[in-house]
Amino acid sequence: MKVAVFSTKAYDRQFLSAANSPIQHELVFFEPRLNRDTAILAAEFPAVCVFVHDQVDAQTLEILASGGTRLVVLRCAGFNNVDLQAAADLGITVVRVPAYSPYGVAEHAVGLILSLNRKIHRAYNRVREGNFSLDGLLGFNLHERTVGIVGTGKIGLILGQIMKGFGCHLLAYDVYRNPELEALGGKYVELPELFANSDIISLHCPLTLETHHLINTEAIEKIKPGVMLINTSRGALIDTQAVIEGLKSGKIGYLGVDVYEQESELFFEDLSGEIIQDDIFQRLTTFPNVLITGHQAFFTAEALYNIAETTFANITDIEQGRPCANEIRA
Repeated sequence: MKVAVFSTKAYDRQFLSAANSPIQHELVFFEPRLNRDTAILAAEFPAVCVFVHDQVDAQTLEILASGGTRLVVLRCAGFNNVDLQAAADLGITVVRVPAYSPYGVAEHAVGLILSLNRKIHRAYNRVREGNFSLDGLLGFNLHERTVGIVGTGKIGLILGQIMKGFGCHLLAYDVYRNPELEALGGKYVELPELFANSDIISLHCPLTLETHHLINTEAIEKIKPGVMLINTSRGALIDTQAVIEGLKSGKIGYLGVDVYEQESELFFEDLSGEIIQDDIFQRLTTFPNVLITGHQAFFTAEALYNIAETTFANITDIEQGRPCANEIRA
C-alpha cells in the first residue's frame, strides 16, 4: 500500500524503513504535520500515517477523502486528535498502536521521581560549575512513602511494580480494577482519598471528557501538602494555571511532566534560537522544583520498533481485508 507518513523525524524514517523492509509498502515521508493545509500532500495515497500532534479533524479528513485516502494509521496510542465520527461518515478506517513498550513510559516516570527528589538535574549543573555544596539538595527516602497511581493499565501497573520494589505503599484509582496491582498490595480508593494520602501522584490515564483537567484547583485543595505530581500521560490531564498556583503556594512540592496541554506548538522541535511565546509554559520553567521533558517517555529503541511493527501489521490487515484488532471507531 502507498502510505504518506507525516510528522517524520530521522528516527521515524530509520525505524519505519527497517520494519517495512520485508513487507515493502510504498512509504513517502513528509516532515510537516498533517492538517487541513498539508492534507493535499496525501492526494492519491490510500493511507496516511500520523502521530500525536497531527490534526485529523473533519476538514482535514474531507480533504484526505477527496484525494482517495481510505485509511488513517496512528503510530501512537492516543486518538483524541482524530474526529472519529467524521472518519466514519467519510468511509475512512482508523487504526492505532494501543501499546508500545509500556516499560519505557513507566521507567521515565520513575526517572522524573528520582531526579526531582534527589535534585539530580540541579546537582549535575552545580558540579559542572565547580559547586559541590549540598545546600538545597535535600531529598527523602522513597521507602515507606505512599504512591498514588491514577490509571492502572499496563503502564500504571509497571510503575506500581517498580515503586513496590522501592518499598512504597500503593494507592490506586481506575474505573476498572487491575487484579495484578491488587496482588502487589495496591489498594483501590476514590480520588479524594488518593489525593489526601499520597506523597507522590503519578497520572497514567487516557484523556477523555471526564479526565480533562483532572488536576485542577479543586483537586489541588485536597492533595497532601508538598506532594510530588508526575504526568507522563496527556498534558491536558493537568490544568497548568491551577498547578502554577499550587506551586506558588507550596501545596505542590514537586512537579515532573513529560507532556503539556499546549505542547503541540513546542515539543519535537528545536526552538532554542526562538522566543517562546507561551507565557504559561515559560512560567513553569522558572520553578526550581519543576522538571519538564519534551514528550520523550515513549522514546526507547524497543518502543520505536514496536510502534513500527504494529503500524505495518495494521496496514497489512486492512490492505488484505482482515479484521484489525487495533481499529478504533466512533
